[in-house]
Amino acid sequence: MTNVFKTPKEMREPLIHRIRAGLIIMGSATKVELSQRLGISFPTISKFMAQMEKDGEISYTGDDDSNGGRRAKRYSYDPEYMLGLAIFIEKNETNYSIFNCIGEVKEQGTKPSVLQQDVQLLADLIESLIEKYPRLRSIAIGVPGAVNNGKIIFIPPYQQFIDYDLKGEFESRFQIPVVVENDMNASVLGYASNFEIENESLVYLYFGQNGPGSGIMINGDVVRGSTFFSGEISFVPQYDNRSFHQALQMEKRNRGILFAEDSQIDAVARLIATFAAILNPRAVVFCDDEVDEVLLAKIADRSSAYIPQIHLPKLLISNWRQDYLTGLQHLALNLMIADCC
Repeated sequence: MTNVFKTPKEMREPLIHRIRAGLIIMGSATKVELSQRLGISFPTISKFMAQMEKDGEISYTGDDDSNGGRRAKRYSYDPEYMLGLAIFIEKNETNYSIFNCIGEVKEQGTKPSVLQQDVQLLADLIESLIEKYPRLRSIAIGVPGAVNNGKIIFIPPYQQFIDYDLKGEFESRFQIPVVVENDMNASVLGYASNFEIENESLVYLYFGQNGPGSGIMINGDVVRGSTFFSGEISFVPQYDNRSFHQALQMEKRNRGILFAEDSQIDAVARLIATFAAILNPRAVVFCDDEVDEVLLAKIADRSSAYIPQIHLPKLLISNWRQDYLTGLQHLALNLMIADCC
């Protein structure tokens, strides 16, 4: 039987999360405004905000104009009270971003890839950033592979990272909450966040440095699958004896258009038609390093040979690295709000 009794800390945390998120979203608020917005009683709001002010998490910013009674005090959240780290590892590089709780970037940088060497390099980088930014309160790490609750379960061709519990290892080492996410799941989340898209179905395609992958969002929720293998499109069977990855036959380069031959366009068009028939997404998003408008027009035209054009998604181009980092920042910020004490 589930224990229905909660400790005082367990009862307290959700309210703090809601007050913290409310103040960050609203920018500033009075206790009455927060009480009305969050549906939390005024005495409870007052109690928690008094402690948050004492801790330096929020600050008094002035009194509102009087409506005949006592002027209400207005409070704002200190954006520097806690910082987050978003970091993603690729074949040739490791990118990171330090940001505050309202998303303002404090520092960005690029380091050598840990995939080509050892995870200890990643730990050393994080340690140096924690020393530089002692207010770091959450870490989001993106990897080019499938992730199950922080453990990397599929990441070809980097076999040394298979079954590596990145979340558990780093949380134990740094005593900071960590979230580990597949690169394309973070990217589709970031794209939706950048363009304020809600309750839509999207697919984000990237052919990338480590083979093709996709992030799938259905009705605003990222789909990870029952075994966290969703989006591994390399395995989608096409033609008689070739998978999508084999049919694509991509050239090994880091930048520029990766495919242009008719057979490659046909492989992508078949994949688009498959997504359209199964998910019927509003749009499929491509990385701006890999396609241009001319190529997208060819893919759209070829896709219409497999499925009625009216049901085909829009084919869009976006900045993959920016979407990726935004998605990781979103995950780190949620973790920060939930777990910061």
